[in-house]
Amino acid sequence: MRHKVKKKHFDRTKEQRLALYRSLARALILEERIETSLQKAKALRPFVERLVTLGKRGDLAARRQALKLLPDRKVVKKLFEEIAPRFENRNGGYTRIIKLPDRRKGDGCELAIIEFVE
Repeated sequence: MRHKVKKKHFDRTKEQRLALYRSLARALILEERIETSLQKAKALRPFVERLVTLGKRGDLAARRQALKLLPDRKVVKKLFEEIAPRFENRNGGYTRIIKLPDRRKGDGCELAIIEFVE
């Protein structure tokens, strides 16, 4: 039974999970659309939504917090200057997850596309 288990662990330590989220978020911000497993897409969504909300604030403190979560200046610059202004009039719901009909051949994992809405 999964009592008091609130998140997917992906059989990783906390640091490894954070590295996974950072890597996926970096790819999503740079490409604006990525294909990954459904569970990883669902776990990535709140991480990216938090980053976009920081980008909408746009002040120096928000930029530093984003750099703490995503330590890549090029990615944070794109987030603050290109992606966040698109969602100026939207309160949350910046990403969409589209389930793909096929499964991955190697392990049969459900696949999904996660992308920005606008």
